[in-house]
Amino acid sequence: MGRRASEIAASVERGVGSGELVPGQLLPPMRELATRLGVNPNTVAAAYRTLRERGVIETAGRRGSRVRPRPATTARGSLRIDAPAGVRDVGQGNPDPALLPPLGEALAAAARREAEGPGLYGQAPVDPDFARLARAALDADGVPDGPIAVTSGSLDAVERVLAAHLRPGDAVAVEDPGWDAYLDLVPALGLKPVPVALDDDGPLPGAVERAVRDAGARALIVTGRAQNPTGAAVGAARAVELRRVLAAHPDVLLIEDDHGHGFVDVPLHPLAGVTDHWALVRSVGKAYGPDLRVAALTGDAVTIDRVLGRQNLGPGWVSRLLQRAVAHLWRTGAVDARAVAAAYAERRDTLLAALVRRGVEAHGRSGVNVWVPVADETGTVARLLHAGWAVAPGARFRMAAGPGVRITVSGLPPADLESLADAVAAAAAPVEPRSYG
Repeated sequence: MGRRASEIAASVERGVGSGELVPGQLLPPMRELATRLGVNPNTVAAAYRTLRERGVIETAGRRGSRVRPRPATTARGSLRIDAPAGVRDVGQGNPDPALLPPLGEALAAAARREAEGPGLYGQAPVDPDFARLARAALDADGVPDGPIAVTSGSLDAVERVLAAHLRPGDAVAVEDPGWDAYLDLVPALGLKPVPVALDDDGPLPGAVERAVRDAGARALIVTGRAQNPTGAAVGAARAVELRRVLAAHPDVLLIEDDHGHGFVDVPLHPLAGVTDHWALVRSVGKAYGPDLRVAALTGDAVTIDRVLGRQNLGPGWVSRLLQRAVAHLWRTGAVDARAVAAAYAERRDTLLAALVRRGVEAHGRSGVNVWVPVADETGTVARLLHAGWAVAPGARFRMAAGPGVRITVSGLPPADLESLADAVAAAAAPVEPRSYG
């Protein structure tokens, strides 16, 4: 194992990597290991500290140090139902391609600008036109002033913001149920996810308070609109309550994902401005096309400076060609946000009303998803598949929350929603117990 702190830490990491030390396994107390190795207890303490910072182990006071669970980088994403031939797929979460704008003119416009002045190394990472338009839209929604960065989608932004402020072992409060990518990302970074319950108006203030005060969460991730998978949207009154909670904990890093920007019909009520460090991200994926991989990120000056600095040491920047194409789409009004929001709302509200008439509880205040709590998640998914519908299993999106299924309405014409509601009502109904003599 060695006698230096670095050698002790490396030995433990090798044991975890080989499987000799399994997740949850208790490590020897520091004094005991020091005696066994014939070193100063401070040396073992330094090794354990290094392992905690790398996210290899976690320490719970007198209960000792244990090997951390391995990051679940793909576990939730793999919980998908592949729709066989003849089965309608309502579990993917994609926008309706018919409501996405054509990209030809925007890309051609970006190419024409590139011909006038090629993008080269050393230029500013954010296109000025993109930054101006993004900032104007944020101002219109009451988002506090802050510099603009550009990332490759919301998940990229959140990962960079978390890495800019937190260290392995820190706790992060996440919505439950919540986006599966966030629930995988947090442990993949060596951070500890803390579930926060929510309703149709967003995270419950009491749950946020407990996550911060009792569980020691150093960051909170909130979806402002079109929360995935429930469709929740933070309302005006809820925003006031949440800002009050966060104001009492100014050291908490606040991250807001405005997932519904450009395709929902409810206003944004930002929480930013009451904590020392904050960030808000807006991806263009749902409204303009997932393959654009562009998101506008703003926040306090320190956070954005750290994100840009670290980004410079990796990819450097998000393609300015893509930034200019998105700016062209914004400037020319390529997407009629009200019309797109109305189209999704009609499908979502039609399904919700149909489920209510059948006595089925369902949620979907905004966006393209409907969340249906069920008693038997596996059975419901299987029965719906048999009936010709592939939905997303709720296990992908939850930690402590109850079972459910997610249905994406974006690709469904209103005429098909009644038959879908019939299938959901039949599949979610309790199964009569049988006895076999």
